[in-house]
Amino acid sequence: MSYVNSFSRSRLEGEVTVRLADYSDAAALVRLAALDSAQVPDGPVLVAEAGDQPVAAMPLHGGRPIADPFHRTTALVEMLDLRARQLRSSHQPQARLSGRLRGALRAPRMRPHAS
Repeated sequence: MSYVNSFSRSRLEGEVTVRLADYSDAAALVRLAALDSAQVPDGPVLVAEAGDQPVAAMPLHGGRPIADPFHRTTALVEMLDLRARQLRSSHQPQARLSGRLRGALRAPRMRPHAS
């Protein structure tokens, strides 16, 4: 799943794609973290690509984004944050519903009465 937005050529060249990172992005994430003097994010990560090059990344479940300091990435980080919040909120109702269903299906425990 990827989302494509066009940016003016004065900011970034071509289109920008926002997608979930996979194993093939490991080297690019290490490069971005080194450029940003930061740690590589843990867990699932969203990546913003300009052309074929990742220029910003953000942990899906919150945390510090990393970005290439040689590109204007403020708008991209904001886009990553928005998409991360959308993905997190789309999973919360399912978790709450499954918790309610588990609670409803549990049989109440019977306690013996004291005589």
